[in-house]
Amino acid sequence: MKARYFTLEEAQATLPQVKKLMEQVQSARREILRLRPDALPAIEQAALNGGNKLLGELAVHAMRLEEGVRGIMALGAVIKDIDAGLVDFVGLRNGREIFLCWRYGEEEIGYWHELNAGFAGRRPLDEYIQ
Repeated sequence: MKARYFTLEEAQATLPQVKKLMEQVQSARREILRLRPDALPAIEQAALNGGNKLLGELAVHAMRLEEGVRGIMALGAVIKDIDAGLVDFVGLRNGREIFLCWRYGEEEIGYWHELNAGFAGRRPLDEYIQ
Protein backbone atom coordinates (compact mmCIF):
# COMPACT_ATOMS: atom_id res chain seq x y z
CA MET A 1 0.00 0.00 0.00
CA LYS A 2 1.25 3.48 -0.81
CA ALA A 3 1.95 6.05 1.86
CA ARG A 4 -0.57 8.83 2.31
CA TYR A 5 -0.33 12.39 3.52
CA PHE A 6 -0.91 12.94 7.22
CA THR A 7 -1.51 16.13 9.11
CA LEU A 8 0.31 16.12 12.45
CA GLU A 9 -3.03 15.56 14.18
CA GLU A 10 -3.86 12.59 11.94
CA ALA A 11 -0.44 11.05 12.49
CA GLN A 12 -0.73 11.48 16.27
CA ALA A 13 -4.23 9.94 16.17
CA THR A 14 -2.87 6.93 14.23
CA LEU A 15 0.07 6.48 16.59
CA PRO A 16 -1.72 4.23 19.15
CA GLN A 17 -2.38 1.68 16.40
CA VAL A 18 1.18 2.00 15.12
CA LYS A 19 2.55 1.52 18.64
CA LYS A 20 0.52 -1.64 19.15
CA LEU A 21 1.61 -3.07 15.80
CA MET A 22 5.24 -2.08 16.34
CA GLU A 23 5.19 -3.78 19.74
CA GLN A 24 4.04 -6.93 17.92
CA VAL A 25 6.88 -6.51 15.41
CA GLN A 26 9.48 -5.95 18.13
CA SER A 27 8.22 -8.87 20.23
CA ALA A 28 8.43 -11.20 17.24
CA ARG A 29 11.87 -9.79 16.38
CA ARG A 30 13.14 -10.51 19.90
CA GLU A 31 11.90 -14.11 19.68
CA ILE A 32 13.48 -14.62 16.27
CA LEU A 33 16.79 -13.26 17.58
CA ARG A 34 16.55 -15.53 20.60
CA LEU A 35 15.85 -18.62 18.50
CA ARG A 36 17.95 -17.92 15.42
CA PRO A 37 19.87 -14.63 15.34
CA ASP A 38 21.31 -15.49 11.93
CA ALA A 39 17.83 -15.64 10.35
CA LEU A 40 16.50 -12.16 11.24
CA PRO A 41 17.80 -10.25 8.19
CA ALA A 42 16.18 -12.71 5.77
CA ILE A 43 12.89 -12.65 7.67
CA GLU A 44 12.81 -8.84 7.79
CA GLN A 45 13.46 -8.68 4.05
CA ALA A 46 10.73 -11.26 3.42
CA ALA A 47 8.26 -9.25 5.53
CA LEU A 48 8.93 -6.10 3.52
CA ASN A 49 8.76 -7.96 0.20
CA GLY A 50 5.65 -10.06 0.69
CA GLY A 51 6.86 -13.20 2.42
CA ASN A 52 9.06 -16.26 2.00
CA LYS A 53 8.03 -19.94 2.05
CA LEU A 54 11.27 -21.13 3.65
CA LEU A 55 10.81 -19.66 7.11
CA GLY A 56 10.62 -23.12 8.72
CA GLU A 57 10.64 -23.26 12.49
CA LEU A 58 10.44 -19.47 12.76
CA ALA A 59 7.18 -19.26 10.82
CA VAL A 60 4.98 -18.22 13.75
CA HIS A 61 7.22 -15.33 14.77
CA ALA A 62 7.92 -14.39 11.18
CA MET A 63 4.17 -14.22 10.51
CA ARG A 64 3.65 -12.00 13.57
CA LEU A 65 6.45 -9.72 12.39
CA GLU A 66 5.04 -9.61 8.87
CA GLU A 67 1.48 -8.97 10.10
CA GLY A 68 2.70 -6.06 12.20
CA VAL A 69 4.67 -4.59 9.30
CA ARG A 70 1.72 -4.98 6.93
CA GLY A 71 -0.62 -3.45 9.50
CA ILE A 72 1.56 -0.37 9.86
CA MET A 73 1.88 0.00 6.09
CA ALA A 74 -1.90 -0.45 5.68
CA LEU A 75 -2.36 2.60 7.91
CA GLY A 76 -0.36 4.60 5.35
CA ALA A 77 2.83 4.92 7.39
CA VAL A 78 6.31 4.10 6.10
CA ILE A 79 8.56 1.71 8.02
CA LYS A 80 12.14 2.92 7.72
CA ASP A 81 13.95 0.51 10.04
CA ILE A 82 12.48 -2.55 11.73
CA ASP A 83 15.43 -3.01 14.11
CA ALA A 84 15.17 0.55 15.45
CA GLY A 85 11.38 0.69 15.14
CA LEU A 86 11.49 3.78 12.91
CA VAL A 87 8.20 4.81 11.33
CA ASP A 88 7.60 7.89 9.20
CA PHE A 89 4.38 9.58 8.18
CA VAL A 90 4.42 11.64 4.99
CA GLY A 91 3.40 15.17 5.91
CA LEU A 92 3.76 18.73 4.73
CA ARG A 93 5.86 21.60 6.02
CA ASN A 94 5.45 24.93 4.23
CA GLY A 95 3.82 23.00 1.37
CA ARG A 96 6.80 20.63 0.93
CA GLU A 97 6.71 16.89 1.56
CA ILE A 98 8.52 15.86 4.73
CA PHE A 99 8.45 12.91 7.09
CA LEU A 100 6.91 13.13 10.54
CA CYS A 101 9.26 10.80 12.39
CA TRP A 102 8.49 8.41 15.25
CA ARG A 103 10.75 5.85 16.91
CA TYR A 104 9.61 2.85 18.91
CA GLY A 105 9.53 3.80 22.58
CA GLU A 106 8.71 7.48 22.03
CA GLU A 107 5.43 8.65 23.51
CA GLU A 108 4.41 10.81 20.57
CA ILE A 109 5.61 12.20 17.27
CA GLY A 110 8.01 14.97 18.20
CA TYR A 111 10.24 15.25 15.14
CA TRP A 112 10.31 15.69 11.40
CA HIS A 113 12.96 15.41 8.71
CA GLU A 114 13.43 16.04 5.02
CA LEU A 115 12.65 13.12 2.71
CA ASN A 116 16.33 12.49 2.03
CA ALA A 117 17.69 13.33 5.50
CA GLY A 118 16.84 10.19 7.45
CA PHE A 119 16.87 9.75 11.21
CA ALA A 120 20.11 11.70 11.62
CA GLY A 121 18.38 14.77 10.16
CA ARG A 122 15.50 14.79 12.65
CA ARG A 123 14.42 18.19 13.91
CA PRO A 124 11.85 19.09 16.56
CA LEU A 125 8.36 19.83 15.31
CA ASP A 126 7.67 23.47 14.61
CA GLU A 127 4.81 25.78 13.64
CA TYR A 128 5.39 25.15 9.93
CA ILE A 129 4.20 21.56 10.09
CA GLN A 130 0.75 21.33 8.55
